[in-house]
Amino acid sequence: MTHFLETTLLGPVRIRAASGGAENALGGAGHALDGAENALGGAKPRTVLAALLLAEGRVVPDSRLIRALWGERPPARSVAQLHTYASRLRAPLDGAARLERVGRGYRLSTAPGQLSCDHRLFAERAALGGTLLRQGDARRAAAVLRSALGLWQGEALADTTEQLAQEERPWLEEARLTALEDRAEAELAGGLPHGLVAELTRLVARYPLRERLRCLLMTAQCRAGQPAAALLQFHSGRELLADRLGVDPGPLLTRTFQQALAGELAA
Repeated sequence: MTHFLETTLLGPVRIRAASGGAENALGGAGHALDGAENALGGAKPRTVLAALLLAEGRVVPDSRLIRALWGERPPARSVAQLHTYASRLRAPLDGAARLERVGRGYRLSTAPGQLSCDHRLFAERAALGGTLLRQGDARRAAAVLRSALGLWQGEALADTTEQLAQEERPWLEEARLTALEDRAEAELAGGLPHGLVAELTRLVARYPLRERLRCLLMTAQCRAGQPAAALLQFHSGRELLADRLGVDPGPLLTRTFQQALAGELAA
């Protein structure tokens, strides 16, 4: 068996040893974890690792890493401390990736087949699921998207610095929400699975300004025999959009409302 490592950013940042191959990592068939988590230390070494992984092999300047570690007011010896944190990563990476000093920055070069990253695997599965959905293969799309979303183990970059989380977490969260919407749409196209109305109700309550989520909830409610609830969802959304953003419902939400009124969403 080939010894390799997996890294996770979609939850706590960690490096973990596993046996098998990179194609089996992070939930793939045949994957067998050794259960050994390589020690990374506190939030700052994890922040450096996360920033380098998110750079996807590009050089990350010292200035970018220092800002991620300390914000706009770094300590006087910030460069020296950055070098210390970076050096601490070489042991836990265990040869599965090479940490290089390039000019006034760092680059993490991964060895083929030796390092698996959950954020990359999520992006690949989410993209495949979206493609299958657009192609009309709802069943496979839903399965792939469920697999993608299953990689999330909590809030992304959970134990990094506030500075890095504020900068990087929003786009990761947006990708997760898009995958959630795609999965719900695929499940609706294949029937109305048990619990979807309740799940979408919770999501709309948490993200009330996402019009696509509200449209999916309205569709699910109509399919579940709750057309009146769907119409109320539209009116609630319209009021929120006007109060918070000063805008009218977009074309998708408006069209969904018209379809709900006409009884076109029941089937």
